[in-house]
Amino acid sequence: VQLQASGGGLVQAGGSLSLSCVASGRTGRIWSMGWFCQAPGKEREFVAAVSLNSGNTYYADFVKGRFTITRDNAKNTVYLQMNSLKPDDTAVYYCVARSAGSGEYDYWGQGTQVTVSS
Repeated sequence: VQLQASGGGLVQAGGSLSLSCVASGRTGRIWSMGWFCQAPGKEREFVAAVSLNSGNTYYADFVKGRFTITRDNAKNTVYLQMNSLKPDDTAVYYCVARSAGSGEYDYWGQGTQVTVSS
């Protein structure tokens, strides 16, 4: 499985950005997809995820009410709509995918930079 993320960029605080991630390869084994982020000097942390079958969504507390994750199974694509962005959201955002039965995210994309200016 390969993951290709896009959509990062520079935005002012309070603005919005939308990230996309397209999965290719053996996509039939994917159970869920999501996003992690890593800010400078910090560890990677979970942002959001969506179950491809049920559509159930999961969010980190620091993005609840501001970010929305959606999926388009026909396009093997997940989206992350980020609103009310804060300078603290500045990070590299990684698309991830998890196989059915896996306890962790097996597949990671290359990352896309999101920079929020104050």
